[in-house]
Amino acid sequence: MKIDVTGVSKGRRGEALPATTLHFESGRATLATAETAQRPAVLGLIATGRMRPDTGVVTIDGAADSAAIRSQVALVDAPDVNDPAPNVTVYGVVAEELMFAGRPTTPSGIRRALADLGLAQWRSWSISTVPPAVRIRLLAELAVMRQDVEGIVITAPDRHGGDPAEWWAIAQDLAGRGYAVLVVAGAASATALAAGSLVDRLNSESA
Repeated sequence: MKIDVTGVSKGRRGEALPATTLHFESGRATLATAETAQRPAVLGLIATGRMRPDTGVVTIDGAADSAAIRSQVALVDAPDVNDPAPNVTVYGVVAEELMFAGRPTTPSGIRRALADLGLAQWRSWSISTVPPAVRIRLLAELAVMRQDVEGIVITAPDRHGGDPAEWWAIAQDLAGRGYAVLVVAGAASATALAAGSLVDRLNSESA
């Protein structure tokens, strides 16, 4: 699967989102930058077929089919769109997401899902208090449990703090399992990830 986002913008002068072109595809993690509080969510909504851009087009495997994009690409943790309420427990988040995925939402089913993800220890924590990498991994893994989902858009993970390398590693792991992954983050995170990659490369070359 390949999603092409070509020349999309939102707002009369591109205030909500300036003209943006990118693509993401199965088996790859792609990083896109969007600054301000609103733009990451707007880009995420457009890239997943949930918002119509004012200019440009979004296609899936060459077809402009927003319904197919919505069914196959999940939007993850978009601020003020589908991010969990801060006081909801991890247990509650899992229960709701399992319902969307058509999986058992019995107490034993919820406990099993958390155990399978290795996140049982966070069960009673509110989602706003878990470490950023735990939150992002939990929400991403729950999203790909949904039927037909082949790709995800993780929105503004850097707003939770923490090391960008941790959520980028989660994105790369999902891509390694065949999913198309787009991460929308700020320029500072992109710079940090690029610097980290350069340091790793230099270290490997000098070893």
